[in-house]
Amino acid sequence: MNCKFTLFPSFVHAVRMLASLVIVLFSTGTSAADRPNFLVIIADDMGFSDAGCYGGEIATPHLDELAAGGLRFTQFYNTARCWPTRAALMTGYYPQQVRRDGMPEASAISGPRGKRPDWALTIAERLQPAGYRTYHSGKWHIDGKPTEHGFDRSNSTVRGPGFFETIKKKDRDPNYYMTVGTAQHAIDCLQEHASKFSDRPFFHYLAFNAPHFPLHALPEDIQRYEDRYLEGWDALRKERAARQRDLDLNVGTLSPLETEVGPPYAFPEQIKILGPGEVSRPLPWHQLTKLQKRFQATKMAIHAAMIDRMDREIGRVLDQLQKMNAMENTFICFVSDNGASAEIMVRGDGHDPDATPGSAETYLCLGPGFSSAANTPFRRHKTWVHEGGISTPFIVHWPKGIKARNETRSTLGHVIDIAPTVMDLAGVKAGQKNAPPMSGRSLKSAFHKDGVTLHEELWFYHEGNRALRQGDWKIIRSNVKRPFPWGTSTEAATESINAENWSLYHLTNDRAEQNDLAKLHPERVKTMAAQWAQLVERFNQDANHGAR
Repeated sequence: MNCKFTLFPSFVHAVRMLASLVIVLFSTGTSAADRPNFLVIIADDMGFSDAGCYGGEIATPHLDELAAGGLRFTQFYNTARCWPTRAALMTGYYPQQVRRDGMPEASAISGPRGKRPDWALTIAERLQPAGYRTYHSGKWHIDGKPTEHGFDRSNSTVRGPGFFETIKKKDRDPNYYMTVGTAQHAIDCLQEHASKFSDRPFFHYLAFNAPHFPLHALPEDIQRYEDRYLEGWDALRKERAARQRDLDLNVGTLSPLETEVGPPYAFPEQIKILGPGEVSRPLPWHQLTKLQKRFQATKMAIHAAMIDRMDREIGRVLDQLQKMNAMENTFICFVSDNGASAEIMVRGDGHDPDATPGSAETYLCLGPGFSSAANTPFRRHKTWVHEGGISTPFIVHWPKGIKARNETRSTLGHVIDIAPTVMDLAGVKAGQKNAPPMSGRSLKSAFHKDGVTLHEELWFYHEGNRALRQGDWKIIRSNVKRPFPWGTSTEAATESINAENWSLYHLTNDRAEQNDLAKLHPERVKTMAAQWAQLVERFNQDANHGAR
């Protein structure tokens, strides 16, 4: 008689965690008391220049204070889109490696939002066995549930189409606002940690939905910016670029406004719903009607209000860390998932043109005009792999571990570097058995010295848009006919770049990506394009390695 028994998955997971903890305790020289806490903060659709410390006029005193007490990176990149960036941040791999974004010619084994392979663990799954208490507050946008992937506590915000309670709900809480609720959950987690788990370090992933569309903000926040943007996006871009020069950010000259480039997806019928104030191209401000100027300026005021409120809520979270005496040894970083968005659409409960802009009954998007200003000084927007779509503010603050104060770093970095950095500082080995080598690199050396080379190249691909950066050189190839992210196709805005050819830019001299050098350096283009394609093959192999 053959006897069989089955180990329940939860038991196997517990045994694996216990074994990992034993390995960590005996293989690292870092005691629990010395290991830092981590607070990783991510914004949604925030432009490179929106924060004050990156040249913006929006009130962000708490982000500015973190920057003054630490570092600002000026050449840090994301993946140009929300869900791929979150997968990259959480795992340390390019999203295509872990099946969380599409590949050229649909050659990967799953679509753009597939399930990660077994080996593609989150930061939390790596830190939890090492004794860390793990928390998540806010947006998730990765496959599975946070509590199934290493988080002890989570309040993943899946609340419908807006920042207020869904307006169709009979029991809607009129006082609820998502940004405040997300921060309050983070504070509750930290208070619980202080009272019950103070002997353990923590990792907290704080993922705000702001300032993603729909543009919803509290009335008192909008009021602070009500008339601020009536001079338009042309003036605002120049103003921010001048402030960036005063801050010595060294991010290059201001790119010309691309008046022919509109939203990445065409929704002409939805634009009609928004009324005569909507504009689908970033035309010179003086060409707009008085009605259009007021409508566009109001949208930007709401965008600013959302960021202002997010910063205020970050301040409340930082106050809680101060109360816990945890600021000194908490590694804090702030990043955006992509550039500001040129999208214009109406989803969810629709848009009431007679309702107060920014209220729950409205559905407004920033659009290409003020998105261009938010991404100052760069070109293009979210979904494109030009600098405006992939450049992110990246602020690092860790008083105990970083001596530098109010310094900038020009070191090339990417959101894939956040996971290996956290593991490095926590004393957890980044690599793991039966997994491809992690694409991300620890940023630790860059915290102490500028100009450190972490990557031979950085690779980009999203919806047919592709790029490769090697040192100061970058090649780009844009897609004219882009796949719509939910399965159909649509025409994008007219591209100024021939989709059949690569463009080449030298970013030290031309981060605005205006002077195409491809014809002057054809061999360099050929070599870099071949390297881009070679990485496609490698990432496909990784995506085919194992299944979750």
